[in-house]
Amino acid sequence: MTHAASLMVLALPVLLMLPGCASSIDDYRNEKPSLELDQFFNGRLVAYGMVQNFSGKVTRRFRADITAQWQEGRGTLDEQFQFSDGEQQSRCWTLVKQGNRYRGTAGDIVGEALGEVQGNTLNWRYTLQVPVNGRVWNIDLDDWLYLIDENNLINRTKMKKFGLPVGELTLHIRKLSDAEAAHADAVEPACEPHEGDEL
Repeated sequence: MTHAASLMVLALPVLLMLPGCASSIDDYRNEKPSLELDQFFNGRLVAYGMVQNFSGKVTRRFRADITAQWQEGRGTLDEQFQFSDGEQQSRCWTLVKQGNRYRGTAGDIVGEALGEVQGNTLNWRYTLQVPVNGRVWNIDLDDWLYLIDENNLINRTKMKKFGLPVGELTLHIRKLSDAEAAHADAVEPACEPHEGDEL
């Protein structure tokens, strides 16, 4: 091995430990296809995902059936979750589009979710109330949604508490065709937008 190669081998562990530059939503400004939430999240969708703890171990897997609709820049997303351990959850999002920015509320969201779309990507941040062993934790989510094509989207989320990483979430969301939606199992709606939301 040459002297230069030896130096590279010795330097590699140090280089791997150096922090990379944080991703910015502006990095995706020119990426195509463009993500329009009111177009992608409209109709019936299905998602499959997993939750990993801070060490990377997969702790939960789930399926979510999503029914979404928009009217005059205001959207409702009805999410019905089925977890691999048998637990069921639901979440009702109320979203408002303001140019390339979005605001959202849901029953287990503290305050508002605030996000911005550039190119094929949405980044938004919010605080989620998560039940843990009889208590409710406020977990900060850094949520990134990447449109792959007109029918498929990948969602990556980093979760923190007190500024420390506690886990990650990954899911694939697929928009159902009209034929698939017509033959899909009926999902009992549970979405009740918040009364008095002033978004």
